[in-house]
Amino acid sequence: MVLAELGEQISGALRRLHTATVVDEQVVQECVMAVCRALLQADVHVRVVQQFKASVTAGINNRLASHSQASYSSSSSSSSASQKTASGGKGTAGQSAAGAGPSGPSVKFDVVTGATTEASGTGASKDSFQEINTRAAAVGVNSRKIIQKCVISEIVAMLTPARQPYVPRKGATNVIMFVGLQGSGKTTTCTKYAHYYQRKGWRVALVCADTFRAGAFDQLKQNATKVRIPFYGSYTEADPVKIAEEGVEQFRREKYDMIIVDTSGRHKQEAALFDEMKQVAEAVDPDDVVFVMDSHIGQACFDQAQAFSDSVDVGSVIVTKLDGHAKGGGALSAVAATGAPIIFLGSGEHFDDFEAFEANSFVSRLLGLGDVGGLFSTLKEMVSVEKQQELMDRLSKGRFTLEDMGEQFRNVLKMGPISKVISMVPGIGSNLISKNQEQAGVMRIKRFLCIMDSMTDEELKCEKQFTDSRIVRVAQGSGTTLEEVKLLLEQHKQFSKMVGKMGKIGLTKESALQNMMRNPQQMMSKVQNMLDPRILKQMGGAGNMVNLLRELQSNEGMEGMQEMMKQMGMGGGFRGFGGGRR
Repeated sequence: MVLAELGEQISGALRRLHTATVVDEQVVQECVMAVCRALLQADVHVRVVQQFKASVTAGINNRLASHSQASYSSSSSSSSASQKTASGGKGTAGQSAAGAGPSGPSVKFDVVTGATTEASGTGASKDSFQEINTRAAAVGVNSRKIIQKCVISEIVAMLTPARQPYVPRKGATNVIMFVGLQGSGKTTTCTKYAHYYQRKGWRVALVCADTFRAGAFDQLKQNATKVRIPFYGSYTEADPVKIAEEGVEQFRREKYDMIIVDTSGRHKQEAALFDEMKQVAEAVDPDDVVFVMDSHIGQACFDQAQAFSDSVDVGSVIVTKLDGHAKGGGALSAVAATGAPIIFLGSGEHFDDFEAFEANSFVSRLLGLGDVGGLFSTLKEMVSVEKQQELMDRLSKGRFTLEDMGEQFRNVLKMGPISKVISMVPGIGSNLISKNQEQAGVMRIKRFLCIMDSMTDEELKCEKQFTDSRIVRVAQGSGTTLEEVKLLLEQHKQFSKMVGKMGKIGLTKESALQNMMRNPQQMMSKVQNMLDPRILKQMGGAGNMVNLLRELQSNEGMEGMQEMMKQMGMGGGFRGFGGGRR
């Protein structure tokens, strides 16, 4: 199954746990087994799944035993205190009551066998899982959340590497050498990697040291030209070591922040090509060696990664082609098992189909739980303090111009794939829009921006009313149709109306988010009256938006929101609300 289906199956298993009337040993076993089946179907190695199952079982056992012990100790202390008072402080009755309890402080439940035992050596306990669960609930413990946290934390642990990846330093020259199998998408990945850092303001260059494959330099040259990245290569020189050395030296002199060296693809049985790879590494002395792995080979990733690690010092891994086959889970878990950190995931042929990998964030989005911290980090990169201050001032007055709309369109394009941003919102999966819909939406935004480029400053600031002659002039100047220009103006009109309503109910004021956090139901009723019902339904309904606000109240979400509010010129964010200190 593809990763989206894996996420849906695991989420379904956890949902059944939450919808069960009673959480007993059978429900827990079914949940754990459903997750294990999903992992096996995703081509995760059986040994890894067995280890995962044992770790989840131990985690649930330990946490339930811990909470049961806390509950037992609490009830024992209160019982002892009351008995002391009744008996004049001797406390013998309380001790007897505590000793007569059916369970000691080390009760342990095994989700695989369904047995409950005592570590004190008295044998099997007569307490059922439900009784343990009831005692834990008495001190405010939710066993459903305990089980869910155990499952999620073990999936994260499965994908977490044994060592940290190399972190490039801006201002210094970082030489990154790419190695990998033939056909793994290495040359395209080099360009994606370069484009990723170029968008962050780095000076990046590409060097083609692949002289083995015909057309390799042409491909890199074409890719680099598309994203406007300087490159170095040769049609006549056959020595890849010399090309790599000369290219790196040239870009070092020009003070580039990052120099990416693309090498020939090879197989682990090709000793000659492995020797060539070692020679290139010795010549350019890379700061990091990135191994590009095609995920469709699944569990075989482990053997291939080990073979490359034995030849050169592989510092990190990029897994490609995760968008269209059934073995992505096996590839991710197999690479992580080698101890090499996964730094990026490739999921398409476009240069934007590339995302940084972080195990917690990846698993959270995979299961539809969102990634509030990652969302705020993405938004903060797009925020211009001065422009956002001016925008907030205009929005508070209910004013939203075509120029403002164009700026927000550009910010959307800078964020990368829309589905990735949507998946960061809790409760809204990345499958809300299809790949074709996303591409069509991006193309429409680009055409809208092209139309705006043909408008005058007065038209963009909405100081001039659009007459038929103006619409014809803009359409001819932008090479678009009259219908497209009218559609843009209609969409701007709808946005302006919505901004006006936001201003009336106070959603653009500094206190709006504070009020929304304090009384989300009341604010949601206002938002429901403002939004198109179809849009609200696509966002999961008002209930999901309330859950999103609760998610924002978590430490990570609140800290990110506070920082965002400061950058947008809205003072100290949530002053007086106690943001993040919960």
